[in-house]
Amino acid sequence: MNIQIYGRSKCFDTRKAERYFKERNIKFQSIDIDRYGLSKGELASVKAAIGIENLLDVDGKEYERLNLKYIRTGETREEMLLNNPGLYVSPIVRNGKQATIGYKPDVWKDWT
Repeated sequence: MNIQIYGRSKCFDTRKAERYFKERNIKFQSIDIDRYGLSKGELASVKAAIGIENLLDVDGKEYERLNLKYIRTGETREEMLLNNPGLYVSPIVRNGKQATIGYKPDVWKDWT
């Protein structure tokens, strides 16, 4: 199992996700999404599992600042996500080709 948690240090759900895996002695890699974002390959993998619309934090300040609600094409949204990590919902938890957004212990228990 290769768990990666893309999240923010001040995000409550990110801390809960990290605690979930720590309590079960499951190794994971924690990645600051605001600092490192997702690579093109990682974004493609997560997008295939979740969908690009679910990755966007439509209630966030960055989404509003960039006026993304008026942009409709998927390619442009991908470029925006790659260039603006503040647009991601957190945490994004990956296990290979599987991924979740937010705190989803019911899904994670099936990964172990």
